[in-house]
Amino acid sequence: MLHYSRLLWATLPLTLAALGAAQPVRAQTDARTPGTVGQTPTPAPTAGTADLDADAAGDIVIAGSYAQSLAAATETKRQAGYGVDAINATDIGKFPAQNVAEALQLVPGVTITRPRGEGLYVSVRGLGPQFQSTLLNGRPVAINDLIENGGANGRQFRFEMLPAEFVSQIDVVKTPTPDMTEGALGGNIDVKTFRPLDVGTKTTVNLRGTYTTLTDKVKPNATALTSATTEDGTFGILAAAQYWGKQVRNDRSYNTGWYLDKFASALGAGFYTPGRTRPTVETEDRKRLSGLISAQWKPSAELETTLDVLATRLDIAYDEYGLDIYPDDASVAGHRPVLVPGSVKLDGNAVIAATINDVRFMGTREYSLNRHDLITVGLKQAWTPEGWHVVANANWSFAHSYHPSYAEGTVRSRIQFFAPLSYDSSGGYKVAPSLSTPVNVLDPANYTLYPFNIAPKNSKDWDTYGRLDVDHEMDGLITKLAAGGEYHWRKRDYRRRDFTVNPAANTSLTGFAPNGFEELPFDDFLSGVGGNIPRTWLVPITSVFYDKLFTAAIANSPLSPGDLRASYVVTEKTAGGYVRADYAFPLGSVAVSGNVGVRYVHTDQVASGTLTTGSVATPASFPQTFSNWLPSFNLRAELTRDLVGRLAASRVLTRPNVTQSAPQISVSTDQPTASGGNPALQPFLATQFDGSLEWYFNRSGSLTGALFYKAMDDYITAQNINVEIPGRGTVLLSTQVNGGSAKVYGAEAAYNQVFTFLPAPFDGLGVQASYTHTSVGASYTAGARPIKDQLIGLSKNSFNVVGFYDKGPLAARLSYTWRDKYLAGIGSTTQVPTYVAAFGSLDGNISVRATDDLTFSVEAINIANANSYSYNEREIQFGEINNYGRTILFGVRAQF
Repeated sequence: MLHYSRLLWATLPLTLAALGAAQPVRAQTDARTPGTVGQTPTPAPTAGTADLDADAAGDIVIAGSYAQSLAAATETKRQAGYGVDAINATDIGKFPAQNVAEALQLVPGVTITRPRGEGLYVSVRGLGPQFQSTLLNGRPVAINDLIENGGANGRQFRFEMLPAEFVSQIDVVKTPTPDMTEGALGGNIDVKTFRPLDVGTKTTVNLRGTYTTLTDKVKPNATALTSATTEDGTFGILAAAQYWGKQVRNDRSYNTGWYLDKFASALGAGFYTPGRTRPTVETEDRKRLSGLISAQWKPSAELETTLDVLATRLDIAYDEYGLDIYPDDASVAGHRPVLVPGSVKLDGNAVIAATINDVRFMGTREYSLNRHDLITVGLKQAWTPEGWHVVANANWSFAHSYHPSYAEGTVRSRIQFFAPLSYDSSGGYKVAPSLSTPVNVLDPANYTLYPFNIAPKNSKDWDTYGRLDVDHEMDGLITKLAAGGEYHWRKRDYRRRDFTVNPAANTSLTGFAPNGFEELPFDDFLSGVGGNIPRTWLVPITSVFYDKLFTAAIANSPLSPGDLRASYVVTEKTAGGYVRADYAFPLGSVAVSGNVGVRYVHTDQVASGTLTTGSVATPASFPQTFSNWLPSFNLRAELTRDLVGRLAASRVLTRPNVTQSAPQISVSTDQPTASGGNPALQPFLATQFDGSLEWYFNRSGSLTGALFYKAMDDYITAQNINVEIPGRGTVLLSTQVNGGSAKVYGAEAAYNQVFTFLPAPFDGLGVQASYTHTSVGASYTAGARPIKDQLIGLSKNSFNVVGFYDKGPLAARLSYTWRDKYLAGIGSTTQVPTYVAAFGSLDGNISVRATDDLTFSVEAINIANANSYSYNEREIQFGEINNYGRTILFGVRAQF
């Protein structure tokens, strides 16, 4: 308790000094609507926008149409005292996308990743998911981690945990104010759920089916939301529930990278050949059950209490059918790949075709049930006597990602044979590489057993948060003075085990389990992709291998040094305080307003784990402390009635990913690679500047442009070094260091308009579009490999365009989102970097309102059935091909 008290006392002087500076003055009597410090409210209209509908000024607009939703988002941006873009629900329980992340990709400067066709992670202005701060109703939220395979992501929020039907508005703040919780170099993303006093007394039911073309299956979705308020509007309660299902299949040609000098004895030095390559089919059976409760009590104009509770359970049953091919792996005793002289075809330093003898082929089956639980409970108390606003917020959330049992904990069953491999990648990365062998991959007599592995993971993330904000309205140059403090405690406890069963050498598949295998149960693998890639093969049956190999003695075995080494605990205790002054003054005929202030944040971090020396495991903890001052400035100028200019500057930080700070090493079970953390890492820090010009030519129309610049200090870069791991020999360890600086700069433009000037019925047509260009100046290394002017996840260009029709009973949208290629992996001294190629998705939606309370809709995602691709350094060096087909959602929505 003493340490907690010191953290809180550290921020108290800021609060007292600010409140002491506030002289008693009469309250404002103009048209400004009181804001809520620490949130991202929408101010009321100024005189220049008095002709707008009154409901367009509020935070939440229940408009019932895409055009009016766009108008509400436009007004949010226009009136805010900082740089923000917003997305609004088109109606209660009806968000304009099947997924929160996919809705966000329509925001200028925002791009997303879509693993297996599902929007999951969000990047803002070229900075990846770990650089964003995601809030739920203005409060931090615990984070579910990746447990599907051997990796972990740390701070990357999984947007699939939030049902889109529960969301009323999303704000993406790009120029922060000092009262906003720190943590974002990219953007503060605040997801707001429905609340009863905004909704009133109403019930909606949404029934849909989700059909995916590759699975040819329909899964049901059902959402119900009901809200009730008292007649006097002083109390309301809202409840919502959702069941959501989706069957997924992703056809994939996978490659781990191209490596240097694997066959130097035959080729000489300086040549790259492909590593592990795997044609594979990944399937998912996704089921999400979510609930939302919100209650509000407003006994008077001065008092309001709000309770928000959200809980989600997402189960993803993952089943993968692969054929792993290891052209350069000599880890199995008695086997060593040998390049055949005279078979080589070169393109520069890349060996794009060759025949290699004694290559390991491995039929693989990987199964896991990945369960993600999230619960968050938030309480807010607001007291707003005349001229004052006092707001207290508290929140507790818990995220748990785990496998319910060992039988569902990333179970890897594998069978192998050795044979010659002939490969040819001269067709480029958009064609599957030619991979052939004279040995019959469908003959079970050719296979022997490979070590059986189960790797269960258990990630727990706790987040506890409390804050108090006080502001006082004033007359004169300073229109409001605000101060506040917050305390934030977060803990990540990550555990991993690896059970490995080594069968006797050369154990035949048919002798071990004559009923333990099957042919790939799909006859159309990558059917739209050319290339002589294997289209079918044998894979183990998971249940047979598990029952025969995983005994009670193995399940009850003690933790190994490797298990201890792969697990860690990271705790953070953060105290922050701020002062903020809002100002307003005329500059000739120009009304100027804005805010300025500073935030102080103090963090105590302890990273605990296990280090190993030989077979000796030693617990270790690494405490460290860092404190930062984060000033910020925002200026808004109404240059004319319809033209708004903005300038902003701020100092921002993102703390190291917990996976980067953890003192642990996880070793791949399939490759001589490992990843490990560095508990001495310092936060990413950046100084950023932003300028924008915004033309609002009508209620739902705007043309905006912005320039941005971020100079990052202590930029954390990857470093790859060779280390010795007991029992595994030399492996390539990927770790991180604070290494130098990087600069990100660019421009974004956005345009939206409803063409109301057209004659009926064409006056329901409209368009929404945005474009972002991002550049980077950076210089760092991946081992001895220099990386110049590139950052992971940064696309130089991205755009989206939406055409829509919205009038009467008919609403239709067609959108295309596109992002340029980006760096996905930096490589190492002996591995080339990896790039994800440019990708675009065409999506559409059409709905018909049969009555005022009944609407039928159809939505399609990836209409063009686009493939996603990656390559290694040059386009001739194949990487990945992914095809997840189209998704079609159809249903009916009723309102009572």
